[in-house]
Amino acid sequence: MTGGALAPSYPVLMRPGVDPYSATHKPPLPPTTFARWNERGLTIERNHRIRLRDGVEIFADIYRPEGAQQGVPILLAWGPYGKHALTNRVFWPRSGVDPDWLSDLTAFEAPDPVFWAGHGVGVAVVDPRGAWLSGGDFHHNGAQEALDCADTIEWLAGLPWCNGRVGMTGVSYLAAIQYLVAPLHPPALAAINPWEGFSDWYREFAYHGGIPETGFLPRASDNIRFSLGRTEDTLENVRAHPLIDDYWLSKSYDLAAITQPAYVVASWSDQGLHLRGTIEAWRQMRSPQKWLDIHGQKKWAHYYCPESRARQAAFFEHFLFDRPTALAAWPPVRIEIRDRHGVQQERAEQAWPPARTAYREFFLDPARGALCEAAPPPSSLRQDAAEGEAHFTVTFDHPAEITGHAALRLWMEAEGSDDADLFIALQKLDAAGQEVGFTFYAFYENGPIALGWQRASHRELDEAQSTPERPVHRHDREERLQPGEIVPVEIELWPFSVRFEAGESLRLVIAGRDIYRPEPGVMLPFPQHQDTRNAGHHVFYGGGAIASRLILPFIPASEHP
Repeated sequence: MTGGALAPSYPVLMRPGVDPYSATHKPPLPPTTFARWNERGLTIERNHRIRLRDGVEIFADIYRPEGAQQGVPILLAWGPYGKHALTNRVFWPRSGVDPDWLSDLTAFEAPDPVFWAGHGVGVAVVDPRGAWLSGGDFHHNGAQEALDCADTIEWLAGLPWCNGRVGMTGVSYLAAIQYLVAPLHPPALAAINPWEGFSDWYREFAYHGGIPETGFLPRASDNIRFSLGRTEDTLENVRAHPLIDDYWLSKSYDLAAITQPAYVVASWSDQGLHLRGTIEAWRQMRSPQKWLDIHGQKKWAHYYCPESRARQAAFFEHFLFDRPTALAAWPPVRIEIRDRHGVQQERAEQAWPPARTAYREFFLDPARGALCEAAPPPSSLRQDAAEGEAHFTVTFDHPAEITGHAALRLWMEAEGSDDADLFIALQKLDAAGQEVGFTFYAFYENGPIALGWQRASHRELDEAQSTPERPVHRHDREERLQPGEIVPVEIELWPFSVRFEAGESLRLVIAGRDIYRPEPGVMLPFPQHQDTRNAGHHVFYGGGAIASRLILPFIPASEHP
């Protein structure tokens, strides 16, 4: 391998790493000396030194079936959270993960070496460049990390006991790195399994609709600060780049260049982080063999539960060993249609979104707080920009399923401000008018059907990418509002699937702040947006020439129970 480290092509803010030995939330770091031993049916090799093309060395722990000398493929888990895992209770109790599902050798969001050894597969857990005790400076995604991961894949494939095939699996960061390295086509990369990973840094991770995310982002930035060198200061870089520019382009993924077999998994519950981008990654991949599952459960529990691991095993046994598995019977798309938290039905689909989707428009009636299939008379609704919350409801006379992408066109005016931050939720109400809760953000059971966000000054659309049901905004300049100006704002609602019985209702909520907020005193990851521009009042318009409307994706009644 030749070539040196890549210098980023954009100004990047770096910070001194925090002493890895000071990380009190992690087990103590083991010494950096190489060690090999056998236990629990595994040969464990700690602290392999992998030399990258520029000479920097990074550390990996490698597990394989005990005594295996040849023919073993490897699953690569690449993430910045530390390979030194010594507990099967790494997940919060409210995550739904049963500790009995995984061994104490399982790294955070990574495959369990004990489980995979039982299938004849090895696992490599790697600390990337600049993470923990690995050499160099840590760069949060980008071209350098892609090359480092590709180098590591080829190094692993060259181990004398490996069969030359490497797969990748894991959740979140461990999913997104797969989008980054797969386009480089390292020869040994045989199959990928991204399990819930955003694929648009700006729109999904940092700025929802142009509104800065202030809950998960700082936490994520803190989690990557442990290094003997320097680490990228993700939070400060995000703050320094409020519009899409070269910094954000350096974080983009060439999803269309992915051609490896891919089993991609998303969750309706991950509104505000991974849902949108996981589906989009699957959609753009050009892999001849690709599958998409969209569930509605808690993401970590779903990754580790026995049913999901059986599907992972079927996928990787096929592509890492050429074994016949149940994969041949898999539909291209499998979704869960949700009734409420914990109640859903699974259905096979041939495409996403389903080709038979019937889009319908519902017009907002501000005077009555209703969603109407016919345009209402003109009216308006005025509410406090920061604390107001407007509701618009439609009750279904017959059972209905709404599955896919949705969008709101909202005609609005900002009184007392030159900008407006808009927060949108879709909720289900039962026949008594009570809100029905859904699994939300890995821990909660009282969440919405779907969420959307939009800063009015970021309302300019990318016309080439946008469709009526899925607006895509440019985010490369701002258009501030003038006093008295009434503008249409197109708002993307992240995809969802929900079923209604006759007498149940859909409620659209429009607010100037987060509609769902973390529980007081509960320090769990949660999406938040506390840096808003709202002041004065918002005025929403409906009917006539400025008819606000909601586009919803219905599945025809004959196509569902």
